[in-house]
Amino acid sequence: MTLNILIPAALGYVVFLFLIASLAERRAEALRAAGRAPRFLRSPVIYTLSLSVYCTAWTFYGAVGYAARSGLEYVTIYLGPTLVFVGWWWLLRKLVRIGKAQRVTSIADLISSRYGKSNAVGVIVTLLALVATTPYIALQLQSIALSFGAFAADQPLAPKQLALWVAAGLALFTILFGTRNLDANEQHHGVVTAIAFEAVVKLVALIAVGAWVVWGLADGPADIMARISEVELPEWEIQPGRWMGLTFLAGVAVVTLPRMFQVLVVENADETHLAIASWAFPLYLLAISLFVLPIAAAGLTFLPEGMNPDLFVLSLPHSLGQPGLAMLAFLGGLSAATSMVIIAAIALATMMSNHIVVPLWLASRRRAAGRGAIPSRDASDMRGLVLNARRLSIGVILGLGYLYFAVSGGSRALAAIGLISFAGMAQVLPALVGALYWRGASRIGAALGTSVGTLAWLYTLFLPSFGPDVILSAALMNEGPFGLSWLRPHALFGVEGLDPLLHALFWSLLMNVAAFLAGSLVSFPSPVERVQSAQFVNVYDLAASDESTVARGWSHDAAENEAEDLLAMSQRILGADVALAFFAAAARGQGKGGFLPDPTPDFLNRLERELAGSVGAATAHAMIAQIVGGRLVTVDDLMAVASETAQIMEHSAQLEAKSEELARTARQLSEANEMLQRLSVQKDSFLSQISHEMRTPMTSIRAFSEILMDDEVTQDETLRYARIIHDESIRLTRLLDDLLDLSVLENGQVNLDIEDANLHELIDRALMASNSVQPQRDFVIRRQVADEDIALRTDIGRLTQVFINILSNARKYCDSAQPELRIVVRKRAAQVAVDFIDNGSGIPKQSQVLIFEKFARLTDTHKAGGAGLGLAICREIMLNLGGDIAYVPGQGGTAFRVTFPLVLKPRAARAAR
Repeated sequence: MTLNILIPAALGYVVFLFLIASLAERRAEALRAAGRAPRFLRSPVIYTLSLSVYCTAWTFYGAVGYAARSGLEYVTIYLGPTLVFVGWWWLLRKLVRIGKAQRVTSIADLISSRYGKSNAVGVIVTLLALVATTPYIALQLQSIALSFGAFAADQPLAPKQLALWVAAGLALFTILFGTRNLDANEQHHGVVTAIAFEAVVKLVALIAVGAWVVWGLADGPADIMARISEVELPEWEIQPGRWMGLTFLAGVAVVTLPRMFQVLVVENADETHLAIASWAFPLYLLAISLFVLPIAAAGLTFLPEGMNPDLFVLSLPHSLGQPGLAMLAFLGGLSAATSMVIIAAIALATMMSNHIVVPLWLASRRRAAGRGAIPSRDASDMRGLVLNARRLSIGVILGLGYLYFAVSGGSRALAAIGLISFAGMAQVLPALVGALYWRGASRIGAALGTSVGTLAWLYTLFLPSFGPDVILSAALMNEGPFGLSWLRPHALFGVEGLDPLLHALFWSLLMNVAAFLAGSLVSFPSPVERVQSAQFVNVYDLAASDESTVARGWSHDAAENEAEDLLAMSQRILGADVALAFFAAAARGQGKGGFLPDPTPDFLNRLERELAGSVGAATAHAMIAQIVGGRLVTVDDLMAVASETAQIMEHSAQLEAKSEELARTARQLSEANEMLQRLSVQKDSFLSQISHEMRTPMTSIRAFSEILMDDEVTQDETLRYARIIHDESIRLTRLLDDLLDLSVLENGQVNLDIEDANLHELIDRALMASNSVQPQRDFVIRRQVADEDIALRTDIGRLTQVFINILSNARKYCDSAQPELRIVVRKRAAQVAVDFIDNGSGIPKQSQVLIFEKFARLTDTHKAGGAGLGLAICREIMLNLGGDIAYVPGQGGTAFRVTFPLVLKPRAARAAR
């Protein structure tokens, strides 16, 4: 088989993965638009298969090489994860529960969230993950280069150049499907579905090669067992200490590796899926490891001495005349390598953007605001910033992986490279376990322990992995720094004779744990740390209670005038629809209408968690603090909600819940009282206004009628006065028609003329009709015509009347020097929402509750040119059409949203009223 066949096959396979990911993304988006959950895409089957991202090129190629060199020791790499998943009830269940409760986006986010939402801790974990994962990415690039080389023994091939192209291609795929949008849950349907497909490919490929070895090359299981005995080497002897160390290391890795945390916790859609994965994933590991030793024995038997054992999976079928099987094995190895790189790059890019890029951007904005260069609460497009930061990070991550491969020469065994990464991410374990089970663990301890452990790992294992005189000199490695032999990287403190991996693992974790304990014991957790520790350690108890009783991270100081700033900021992260829906639901929960809830501590806490699903807990905390002035929880607040015994917690929770219920009831009564007072004033104002509105034209009619009765009036004056009387009569008639129309609409007695129409045509008609209002103004209209092509069945005249009123008001009141109006149409299931957004200064918050009241005008009557009934009539029309009209704050100008059903049913419309 030549490269002319292999390269097109590889490209075709990658294109097929693109297609799977794209179809899955589109399907998920379509289901979300229809208000349905993508059940199959988030099923236990897909979840379990996605966990196979643990099985990388190391597992596919390197496990066979590992078995050829060390016998059954390769089993430890599968045994560790199996033990962790079998005991899922004690560790994994709590990890997933906390991940969902805190809406974490990565392992760095979880740890930083637990330790007082400290971004410094998040940065330490992020940098550790980046350095530890770099060798692993290099391993995947090396395996792909080796697999191509196995088919091109007689053809010129530059492994480094090939690896560079592979890295670029994987970066492109990851950017396209891993950073398409900023999901509030950081879940990637397309990527996970493609990974699940690759899991099947690599399992089928390895089983196919194994079955061929056992029943094709050998005469069955008995024969292959005999061949295994014949090729057994002294190195295959089991070393209990190394077995225990490697089993422990693999068990730690399945939880702490960024890619595993991504699929295990972040991509988890339902905690019950974990129960199925607890037995299904170990079965997958058993199946994929079943034929490793037979393939290794067959390679040692049938292939020439000196062949790379890491490539036995490919070399056996390729050398013994099985090109189809060799191609399947190649695609299986490609699946194993690409799936790891894609998920690892997504996880690391999320960590880098949330804990490094965005915090640096926020700090620069604060400094600029301090200098007066920008408004202190200016918010630019955070979604674009975060997505672009992640795209750039993906390129950097793949570039570092390629650089490690190029510098190290790619000469080490695949298993050795993988174990270096395992030992690096094991440095997260003490802080992670402390986060889950020890309330006394502190930010100082976590930062200190992780830092010390990382430095020990770097010195004893990572830097020596490049070889002598690359980073560490040969003299330093052999004699120690400054000739201090007890500081040699592989014989630290004079401990010699240990395996280099176990040596590094022992000393790095020992120093890590010691520093973690010391730092936690000598420091006192901050109030936010105490709150978070209760939520992590007691997550099961808190999950059983109402969310309102959970400890908070904000003080009880309210800041009502900041709600609109919070909404504007949230829209730039979550997107307009999600943010507005969240704020509207919160307002309804407080017994309020509109989109601006009171920014109570409970609301700020829930908003922070919502934002954390996109940008991480530490960044979300910092962004809210920047707006509300950093009113963090105090020790007094902490003691009021976080108790040291279950009994006090229960009574405190009940008391707080009752207090909040009373406060909510009092607020509703206060608002009702204020509404009654406004209604009383409005009644008087209504009578006064209607008298004034009717008296004005009637006075004019009477005055000019008396003039016409004078015999001295000329013919020209008669015509002019008659025209004035006619105009005033029309004005009076229009006012009476509006009052009658409003009365009919309010009583639900209107007859609806329901017919078919196209939304695009209705908007066109409304724009044309509204152009007569202040035609001298050059008003720019921005539309997405394709989105407006929606078939409707409704009362066309009434709906168009609402559009005309909103457009006319925009032309009258938009105070921008260069007025613009955006018309945004969104279709959601059986509903349509049309937003009209201008670029003016908007409507003041105190006036927003009045704009739909009768005779409510924010300017004087002469400038308005009407009686102030327009929006009141619009509201009643939309209620009769089964929809609604609302003012939407935080859009950068005046914004109205009109919602209505695609198909209007008269009975449903009356019921909606």
